[in-house]
Amino acid sequence: VAYAISKVFGAAFYKKRQFQAAQRTCKCKNDKRVMEKESKIYVAGHRGLVGSAIWRDLERKGYRNLVGRTHGELDLTDQAAVDRFFGIERPEYVFLAAAYVGGIMANSLYRADFIWRNLAIQNNVIGAAWRYGVKKLLFLGSTCIYPREAPQPMREECLLTSPLEYTNEPYAVAKIAGLKLCESFNLQYGTNFVAVMPTNLYGPEDNFDLETSHVLPALVRKMHLARALMEGDWAAIRRDFGRRPVEGVDGSASEAVILEKLGQYGIEPGRMTVWGTGRPLREFLWSEDMADACVYVMERVDFRDLAADRGDRGGEVRNCHINIGTGSELSISDLVRLIARTVGYGGEIRFDASKPDGTMRKLTDPSRLHGLGWHHRVEIDRGTERLYAWYLRS
Repeated sequence: VAYAISKVFGAAFYKKRQFQAAQRTCKCKNDKRVMEKESKIYVAGHRGLVGSAIWRDLERKGYRNLVGRTHGELDLTDQAAVDRFFGIERPEYVFLAAAYVGGIMANSLYRADFIWRNLAIQNNVIGAAWRYGVKKLLFLGSTCIYPREAPQPMREECLLTSPLEYTNEPYAVAKIAGLKLCESFNLQYGTNFVAVMPTNLYGPEDNFDLETSHVLPALVRKMHLARALMEGDWAAIRRDFGRRPVEGVDGSASEAVILEKLGQYGIEPGRMTVWGTGRPLREFLWSEDMADACVYVMERVDFRDLAADRGDRGGEVRNCHINIGTGSELSISDLVRLIARTVGYGGEIRFDASKPDGTMRKLTDPSRLHGLGWHHRVEIDRGTERLYAWYLRS
């Protein structure tokens, strides 16, 4: 009897939540949900590469009621803290850009952290968005969700069709779970949670930590340090280590200690070593282009638009996410040479084939996004120049 009563009251509770969420409808124009300039918008992860770019883009477009919290102010892996935050702030729109991220080295070393932390962040924020009637949420994943041997370029429909790349499998599984969490809430409770999958990003506020950063910012910093070492510019090296210490070694350390640390990351006088063969092909997107695409989707695209043509296979609705990319690629070896030219490094570059390459090719098909009316603007050569200029300024 107690069990039956609990089931009845539990069902009533969820129906009430569903009804309340439906009642908190947003303003509409031509039956489209519209984010107003005064709407309260929460950007989760607003200090990172992705979130900071979205924040700046929103400000440029006139959105005035933005909410952000640093990790010190709000730990998104803490469910109770996230729930309190949503209860107090009551955001109307959410950009879920917060994530635990890193490059191939970090993904190999911290596999448990990559799956556990990202699952916790996603579950807490998406769950709270549903409980507190958020009008629309944009979840940012990654194109690493696609299989290692996915047909190229990768369309949204190739998700879960074959095994993932092993080196970043925990992170990819977490992002797939986030995508499916959005999709499932939409189908069961009528929420408007949209998932986008950006390709490899780079830009202002990037992570340049030599242990945990992604390939492009890591190469920019390594090339900068390699040039300074080759030229004997110890002032530049100490300034760099002072701003961004490497495993506890800062600019005040002795030359011998700094040289040893540089050597651990393949930086030696007149020579720099890069992990892998240099053959893998990669696609890169300027972070401010990504932000423009995210705000564009938030302003114009609802889940129902994406699901409208996907329920024709026995009622199955899936793969409603959107790739964000350029549709063009270059090899890691070409990227290395491009960065060397940009930084002005003229020393030897060596590829260490004993280290993992990761997925050999990972090109997105952005046709769905193009069909919605958005295209990228910044090409890789211009973007690399901008990134290095920002790095020097910062």
